[in-house]
Amino acid sequence: MPQITGDKRNIYKYGWTGVLIAAFVLLIAVFFYLDRRNGISVIIRAWGVWGVVFAVFLMAALCMTPIPSEGLVVLYLKIYGVYHGIFFAWLGATLSAMAIFIIVRVYGQTLMKRLISPERFKVVDTWVEGKGTLGLFVARLLPIPAFAVNYIASAMPSMKLWPYFWTAALAMIPYYIGTALVFLGVARETWIWLVLGIGALILFWGTGYILNKRRGQ
Repeated sequence: MPQITGDKRNIYKYGWTGVLIAAFVLLIAVFFYLDRRNGISVIIRAWGVWGVVFAVFLMAALCMTPIPSEGLVVLYLKIYGVYHGIFFAWLGATLSAMAIFIIVRVYGQTLMKRLISPERFKVVDTWVEGKGTLGLFVARLLPIPAFAVNYIASAMPSMKLWPYFWTAALAMIPYYIGTALVFLGVARETWIWLVLGIGALILFWGTGYILNKRRGQ
């Protein structure tokens, strides 16, 4: 029986990830098209607390995978408004971080090794080893998916729950604020919000990029 090489495994893994991302983006686009008169949003809001619980757990589940959560964040902004939408997305992402911590601690590093590349692990490990909790916070600002940092940090035997939790909860706030500002700019056709949002995202990503470059020097 022919052996599957590491390169082929990577092709299969990233191929399936690409298919899932494309399908997710298509679903979000279909929702926005069907909800252009806000009919679906009104129905979902009418679900009350159960709709909110479902939204939070859906975000938590998505944030545990390589699929980007930005589309779901924008969807929540449309359904629940900026303040509630950001809060529900943030709550789900924070819950995801805690779930990953528990899963990795209970089931070991097997799952992490399947999802995370050695290069990403090395980057985060270097920051945490050199700077401790501050290094973990900086690592969360780097251009590395949040789910990857969560898996890596959870697998470190020296990692304590509180530093892991507060860095995860705090690091995502600037990015979500930038996303909300961009959404406001597009939804309300107000250029000032759009410029502020794009500027905030560029600052967020730029800070991570500069920090990563300095680490490599």
